[in-house]
Amino acid sequence: MVAVGATAFHAAVALAGLAFLLAAWVPAWTARRPLSMPMVLVLVGGAVFALPNMPDVDPREHLALTEHLAEFGVLIALLGAGLKIDRPMGLRRWAPTWRLLAVAMPVTIVGTALLGWAGGLVPSSALLLGALLAPTDPVLAADVQVGEPSVGDDEVTETPSPTDWPDEDAVRFSLTSEAGLNDGLAFPFVWAAVAAATTSGGVGAWVGGWLVADVLGRIVVGVAVGWVIGRVLGRVSFRPPGRLAALADTGDGFVALAATCVAYGVTELLHGYGFLAVFMAAVGLRSSERGHDYHRVLHAFAGEVEQVMTVLLLVLLGGAATTGLLGSLTWTGAAVGLGLILVVRPVAGAVSLIGMPVTKRERRAIAFFGIRGVGSIYYLAFAVGRADFAHVDELWAITLFTILASILIHGVTATPIMERLDRRREIRLARAASLARRADRRSQGQAGQRSV
Repeated sequence: MVAVGATAFHAAVALAGLAFLLAAWVPAWTARRPLSMPMVLVLVGGAVFALPNMPDVDPREHLALTEHLAEFGVLIALLGAGLKIDRPMGLRRWAPTWRLLAVAMPVTIVGTALLGWAGGLVPSSALLLGALLAPTDPVLAADVQVGEPSVGDDEVTETPSPTDWPDEDAVRFSLTSEAGLNDGLAFPFVWAAVAAATTSGGVGAWVGGWLVADVLGRIVVGVAVGWVIGRVLGRVSFRPPGRLAALADTGDGFVALAATCVAYGVTELLHGYGFLAVFMAAVGLRSSERGHDYHRVLHAFAGEVEQVMTVLLLVLLGGAATTGLLGSLTWTGAAVGLGLILVVRPVAGAVSLIGMPVTKRERRAIAFFGIRGVGSIYYLAFAVGRADFAHVDELWAITLFTILASILIHGVTATPIMERLDRRREIRLARAASLARRADRRSQGQAGQRSV
């Protein structure tokens, strides 16, 4: 066991204290500015770890720790995303999500992999790059996601149309639900890259087993186990059998952590995708008693834990950026990252949403805000810990550059674009309400005339 020096320990404690302060202060400071919390935190991390005698934060030297920190950060973000979605799951209600998952994500994977291959990566490394950079990140996408769950007086009392749900505009809903599901659905392609890097004999030697086990089997297990656990937790939280006390009556938010850990641990033991299970558990729990105030308690607790983890991860990310992780970045690698953010994802997203009942501006926003973040770090650490990939340093550099570019580009644009879309949506809703009132008055007048 490696001993931790007193200086390093005290520096870590001080850094943790700074992280807690930033978690409380930065979101309020950036709320009305063309800035985002990730932008500020990465800069803080870069400045802190540029100081002399700071601990080494190169993820390549601490692979297991990097993997598990990023893993937990993604898990708690997935739970929070599932808890705050008001719209019940369904083929038509979630149609934009299914399009993004079935069309935009595979196209993004292929497009990014081709860019990486053209940039000099071997096929297995290019495939890994495409898989780890394809998912929209649930951790860093808070500025473009739905807000807290609607409960109590906010609960929906009438069933809206399948494509319209109160308080969840198309952009925020689509990005939140996509981020909740695509982390788990990108995993098969990470496993494909691992298989390609470790199996001799070409694609035919591993693709059959990959399709059965890593695509079909793990996804089915993740969805089924997560949904069942969510429904069971919903039952004991709101309507427990016998004389058992309802968990909701306790008001304890740490049940959110219990749901996360149980769903993830059980699913991984059964060789399913734990990320997928955690999100499905949250959706299942949310659907058990949709109007109960306890959902806000769970969401608030999960949000606080997520905020602390996000601060810690971003500060470390900023430190890694200033202490050598970008050393292997080339102009070609930077072009791959920018090509993904500015071309591949926007085009794939826009094409996938053709025919959906959203405006052109909403479609462009959904396609553009494919934010990259902590999930990519997890996938990369996971993969390189299980196979010997060529160009590993280049993969780390391209991944970190892409995340930093996404934080900057999407962080600067998120607030003004979303505010503009919100204003347009409010105008449309006001016009629709006015037309409905006029139609109602006309119908009442016609009814009165007929009665006379």
